[in-house]
Amino acid sequence: MLSLNTIRKQPGSVSQRKRLGRGSGSGLGPTAGKGDKGQLARSGGSVRAGFEGGQTPLYRRIPKRGFTNIHRRTNAVMNLADLEKLDAVKYPEINLEILVSANLIKGRYDRLTILATGELSKKFSIKAHRISEAAQSKIKAVGGSFELLPIPAGKKRVRVRASAKSAK
Repeated sequence: MLSLNTIRKQPGSVSQRKRLGRGSGSGLGPTAGKGDKGQLARSGGSVRAGFEGGQTPLYRRIPKRGFTNIHRRTNAVMNLADLEKLDAVKYPEINLEILVSANLIKGRYDRLTILATGELSKKFSIKAHRISEAAQSKIKAVGGSFELLPIPAGKKRVRVRASAKSAK
């Protein structure tokens, strides 16, 4: 019969921890399994990730390529098939802010582009920065309307010449 005082561990279920540096009789005595001398035998003896012994490391040998344009403009692209999923009564007017609030567009976008993939059977009033000609004809065919919004122009930097600086 099994009772609390007869419960035993299964053989091999628990092993003793390796006790390093406890005399030569233990087999892991004076050098504690680290070998003789050298950087890795020392306390704190390790090198950082990517270190190649003083040789110029790979991450510095490889040239850097490209850049990130901090002034880029991003376009959210929607197809008519995506607009067909929306309720025309709830969303009679479609623009970038409405599509973001309806979770059809995820992320940060500056402009809205409408393309003609898919069919449209609902009547929408669409405000976008770009609408393809095929999409325009499909929107008109179902009685909808569209408005092309002006593409926001970037601010131009005024270049000051050295002669103009010295005149001030």
